[in-house]
Amino acid sequence: MTAIEQTEARPRGTRLPRRARRNQLLGAAQEVFVAQGYHAAAMDDIAERAGVSKPVLYQHFPGKLDLYLALLDQHCESLLHAVRTALASTSENKLRVAATMDAYFAYVEDEGGAFRLVFESDLTNEPAVRERVERVSLECAEAISEVVAEDTGLSKDEAMLLAVGLGGVSQVVARYWLSSESTVPRETAVQLLTSLAWRGIAGFPKVGHEKAAADNH
Repeated sequence: MTAIEQTEARPRGTRLPRRARRNQLLGAAQEVFVAQGYHAAAMDDIAERAGVSKPVLYQHFPGKLDLYLALLDQHCESLLHAVRTALASTSENKLRVAATMDAYFAYVEDEGGAFRLVFESDLTNEPAVRERVERVSLECAEAISEVVAEDTGLSKDEAMLLAVGLGGVSQVVARYWLSSESTVPRETAVQLLTSLAWRGIAGFPKVGHEKAAADNH
């Protein structure tokens, strides 16, 4: 029995404000898409899961792709916000690296499985989906690169290469950690990855800081 079948459908007939209804439909759609994938999911399934009629669903989303893209936009923004928040959480770079790594781990560990819509979609051949996924990866890297460039004095292009590497390693390792059902606790996994990344990034001392050598330990 699937997770969708195991969970009772929400009761029908409840009138909600438009924004609340939209959020309800997005929540139901996420459950169905994560459980079944885009291609196997049907609007009937989503309407039933939300406890609404298909006409109500179509009032908010003209088609399945529109619904999927709305979810994708929501969760791409969530990831970007998490990365930016992590970068702004401290001025100490080693802690920044750890916070950023943890942001990716927290994102993939979220029980709703939203990361699958972003990083493991079965719809990557759809240009609108591919564009969004590539854009959020780029925007996360740009946010990281701004900090790298500011603190190291590297060129914009050099900082961007490092940032793409940090972001890419974070999300790939976090996804592996989750999918492999690793016995390593999340905190330990983040510490291990931070140590690996910090040994590299710490080789670029902070511009204008005489204590750079001390900061690298």
